[in-house]
Amino acid sequence: MEKIQWQIAQVTSIVQETPRVKTLTLHLPQWIPHLPGQHYDLRLTAEDGYQAERSYSIASPPERTGEIALTIEVIEDGEVSSYLFDGIAVGDPLEVRGPIGGYFVWKDTMANTPLLLVGGGSGIVPLMAMLRHRANIGATNPTTLLFSVRTSEDAIYRQELELLARKDIHFKLVFTFTRQAPTDWTGYTRRVDHTMLTDVVGRFETSPNCYVCGPTALVENVANTLADMGLSPANIRTERFGPTGA
Repeated sequence: MEKIQWQIAQVTSIVQETPRVKTLTLHLPQWIPHLPGQHYDLRLTAEDGYQAERSYSIASPPERTGEIALTIEVIEDGEVSSYLFDGIAVGDPLEVRGPIGGYFVWKDTMANTPLLLVGGGSGIVPLMAMLRHRANIGATNPTTLLFSVRTSEDAIYRQELELLARKDIHFKLVFTFTRQAPTDWTGYTRRVDHTMLTDVVGRFETSPNCYVCGPTALVENVANTLADMGLSPANIRTERFGPTGA
């Protein structure tokens, strides 16, 4: 198997998603189609030769050829995320390699199977690539996103997600706000728990494929709870996504 090579991408746009999150669009001279859920490695090299490398999930769907979008949350004391958040401008080069990963991916062969996505904080990023691709191919499989965020301003892609939910009767968007809910909010206002998952899973007529991404505590709790509820562990895929709490 040929080793994936590093290449120099160029930042073509920067979008502020939330106060602590930005999306960088990168033009790739050697673009390779990716699967929703895959990631890229990104490497920074200082003048003295010191290097720092991090992995970031791809937010964009594979239909966007020639470029990828990486959504970056600035992490306190994070040397790479801090630089990407505050030190990068349109036109700057970035060294990347990918796409990488084969486990936490959603394939078109699954497009007829119910789909449950559970995201915490910036763990929404690879799930968003799945939802964007699903919309692009016109899939009609029953799909629910359970998205745990601290406050409404921390909800990455909120407007796009709400638009998807309005346009697609087969897609259900479920928020839970763990610190401060919007005014007049009548939905969930706590961390994801057994009762919440029982309610959400109970809306499916048949057992869904599950993808869970977020902080380690959330991922482990959700995966264990889904298994305790009788879902097959083979249908529960997990990915831990940085230290973000939700």
